[in-house]
Amino acid sequence: MIAVLICATIFVGLPWVVFHYVTQWKKSGSLSIEDENLLDELHDLARRLDNRLATIERIIAADDPGFRRPTTESLRDEREDDHVFDHIAERRQQRSRR
Repeated sequence: MIAVLICATIFVGLPWVVFHYVTQWKKSGSLSIEDENLLDELHDLARRLDNRLATIERIIAADDPGFRRPTTESLRDEREDDHVFDHIAERRQQRSRR
């Protein structure tokens, strides 16, 4: 009887515990639906705020020809047409295709 319990523990119990915790680990490694929705809302808000800031800077640049946006605060890469938020939108589209 003891041999059966030991074999059951080794071949059934231990793999079940290992697979249970591996499954829990994989579940907690990803974002929940609520977190993804919050991230999407924050992305949209950041995009709108960046557009507003760009508009304000264009107005200031029209009034003061010597005005230059600080490079440390720029959300654009070296190429003027490559926007940081565009990469986030592309990643969101790729995630929704899966």
